[in-house]
Amino acid sequence: MRAAVVTISSSRARGEGEDLSGPALVELCQQAGLQTVHETVGDDRGAIAAALRRLADVERVTFIFTTGGTGLTLDDVTPEATRDVLDREAPGFAEAIRAESRGHTPLGILTRGVSGVRGRTLIVNFPGSPRGVRQSWPVVEPTLRHAAETLARE
Repeated sequence: MRAAVVTISSSRARGEGEDLSGPALVELCQQAGLQTVHETVGDDRGAIAAALRRLADVERVTFIFTTGGTGLTLDDVTPEATRDVLDREAPGFAEAIRAESRGHTPLGILTRGVSGVRGRTLIVNFPGSPRGVRQSWPVVEPTLRHAAETLARE
């Protein structure tokens, strides 16, 4: 199974500061046995949507996991860009991430991440911090093999 991790951050895309959440998510994917690529996209709705379309439609990865851009600031447009490309929502992933986050901090309810399917690719928005990624991964990872098998069915 192949996965793509997309860090969404304008400052990281410009090379400012160190991306910690993307590499954390890549490491978790690799530990789960996923062949994983990583890229960074700025906080631009069109650019995010284009990257998600390319990864799903051209690269044909099984999973796309985004990190970043799910908060309340004006440039946090990851959920909107994700919805722009989804064929169907699969809200359980985002709901589970929010529930898990809420168990660690009351601020967990502020995340606006979404999840769903484009073609045969599952797309899940993760929080934009390494801690949030690590806390959320255990609620998503156990479902991935079954999700991949289901998506591959005719």
